[in-house]
Amino acid sequence: MLLWLAEYLQEYLRGMAVFQYLTLRAILGVLTALVISLLLGPWMIRRLNYLQIGQAVRSDGPQTHLSKSGTPTMGGTLILAAIFISTLLWTDLSNRYVWVVLVVTGIFGAVGWVDDYRKVVQSNSRGLPARWKYFWQSVAGVGAALFLYYTAVLPAETQLFVPFFKNVALDLGVFYLVITYFVIVGSSNAVNLTDGLDGLAIMPSVMVGSALGIIAYLAGHVEFANYLHIAHIPGAGELVIFCGALAGAGLGFLWFNTYPAQVFMGDVGALALGAALGVIAVIVRHEIVLFIMGGIFVMETVSVILQVASYKLTGRRIFRMAPLHHHYELKGWPEPRVIVRFWIITVMLVSFGLATLKLR
Repeated sequence: MLLWLAEYLQEYLRGMAVFQYLTLRAILGVLTALVISLLLGPWMIRRLNYLQIGQAVRSDGPQTHLSKSGTPTMGGTLILAAIFISTLLWTDLSNRYVWVVLVVTGIFGAVGWVDDYRKVVQSNSRGLPARWKYFWQSVAGVGAALFLYYTAVLPAETQLFVPFFKNVALDLGVFYLVITYFVIVGSSNAVNLTDGLDGLAIMPSVMVGSALGIIAYLAGHVEFANYLHIAHIPGAGELVIFCGALAGAGLGFLWFNTYPAQVFMGDVGALALGAALGVIAVIVRHEIVLFIMGGIFVMETVSVILQVASYKLTGRRIFRMAPLHHHYELKGWPEPRVIVRFWIITVMLVSFGLATLKLR
């Protein structure tokens, strides 16, 4: 929006041309989202407290969580508001990738909001029934996959690029739709499963989102993409602003979500952020790298799958409790130790993921 204004004013003020630079707009996107989160956070927390929108805590979980009962939730609305406002202000709104990411993020956020609302406000422990939750997630995932597939201009936009190899690009054909669906929906639910401790999900989301922003910038720049032997996706560079907004909004939210949390993001935030990471990874053709960088999300998801499968098949549990972070809590780890160590692991995984850009 402001880019269009800058282009108009450029005829009269030569200095306005500086807003054409992606790097500047990305920095402004980070700062805008961060300021919005910090300014609106206290008001939103007071409002959620006033409306008595508090988190319900499972009695069969770690006993240390019982004191969190009543903590305001649905704070992910703040994250999404900051991301959307910042992105709409600083991106080129004629870019199709920007709109795909915004629409997918919005739909998954809406699904999470309905689930949270039914659980917290209507006191319905089931929330949004699983079949409807996955139905709407599937609608958004399939819709994004179809749009990206049928609007693809270059072969690289639908190929699978394998890290560590310079010239390995697999033509997926219609299987692109399947992979895209599972990356978006899987990433969304993986982040949601990770969101069980104060700040545990938001910081890895910020780190992975920031790394994807770097990749988007490189993929959108033909010279950098050719030098690094990654897919050149014209227009993908504009996503660095969305990623910057995600990082700024996430850090602003972490100010209030850090241990002991004043507010939780809820499904409205977790489902939306996970879907955003997934669709960005698909656009820049780095799905496998997302799998690496988001290793914490993968571990949490796999722990749930293994726990359920083991209990149904053998009647025994592998972990003391799933997802994985609860297992370590029940082993006696203080909550801050679990959180910070998972953050440290994410730093290492994100660093390794970025290193794959050169290790080819």
